[in-house]
Amino acid sequence: MSVPRMRSWALLLTALLGLAACASPPATDTVLSSASSTPAPSVAAGSPAFSAVGSMSSTPAAGPVAAPNDYRIGPQDLLKLDVFGVEALSKRSVRVNASGQISLPLIGILQAGGLTAEQLAADIATRLAQDYLQNPQVTIFIEEFTSQRVTVTGAVKTPNVFPLKGRTTLLQVVAQAGGPTSVANLGTVRILRPEPDGTRKMLEYDLSAIREGTAPDPEILGEDVVQVETSGVKDTAKQLTEFILPFWPLLIY
Repeated sequence: MSVPRMRSWALLLTALLGLAACASPPATDTVLSSASSTPAPSVAAGSPAFSAVGSMSSTPAAGPVAAPNDYRIGPQDLLKLDVFGVEALSKRSVRVNASGQISLPLIGILQAGGLTAEQLAADIATRLAQDYLQNPQVTIFIEEFTSQRVTVTGAVKTPNVFPLKGRTTLLQVVAQAGGPTSVANLGTVRILRPEPDGTRKMLEYDLSAIREGTAPDPEILGEDVVQVETSGVKDTAKQLTEFILPFWPLLIY
């Protein structure tokens, strides 16, 4: 082998080793907390006059998942109203407008934005009791939580902020973001979830196990941040491949 070619090989090997070292993942990684599944929020307590439950989305799940008790209805949320014995107000879907208002037969326009589903059901029951019914039975279902958002970042094809429409799982929001990239570490997907004190709790999941059906697919809540980590090994292999290809003619001649 000629001296110039030996020097080319040496330079290339040095560059590859340096690139591999730079692309290696950190030696340690701190996790604040972890969980294999997220417990579903409890259903809001009802009363003889009214009750409120959460999303009744058609998404396959073990059972209906309720909105958190303190969830505040917002613009563009889709509500389903059911008043026992009143056909005009039974199984009726209504979208909250940009001002947070809804319009209902017998009642007219009323404010829904800023209220919990239970508060809104109580308000409707009170209005109906004044002029139309004795002890009205009112139930509010929140079908789409479009005023809630989830942020998906990291090794996904289209990182973005997405609205939550009904019950949404981790697998679904990653799919919304275009799916994982070729360098994604599917074994380390994190959810940063807001806590009442302003901090964020970190939950860690194995997306591969969820895909295979060996681990539950956790529900995503409003204001969650989903982080799909990058695999150091995959990233290094990709960078080495991209670096070698331009030099390939030099290596075969």
